Amino acid sequence: MNCLQGGRGESLGKVRTEQVKRIARQLLDQYPNKFSVDFEKNKMYVTELTNISSTKLRNRVAGYAARLASTLYGPEASEAEEE
Repeated sequence: MNCLQGGRGESLGKVRTEQVKRIARQLLDQYPNKFSVDFEKNKMYVTELTNISSTKLRNRVAGYAARLASTLYGPEASEAEEE
């Protein structure tokens, strides 16, 4: 058994660097209407709006932006995407 899990089947959350969080927050602050819960669209916008050359970093920023969008905009953000 992994000692980090506490023995109850609980898993820990994902660890993101401050750089990823800072970039995603800045993008959401500057362009709130562009980012949504859709990872693929966020990936495209991160490529357009930044000069990040690393694919791994771009994907992490896009994923965290999707996560932030879901918490900031709530369930209506995902419903608007379906329409």
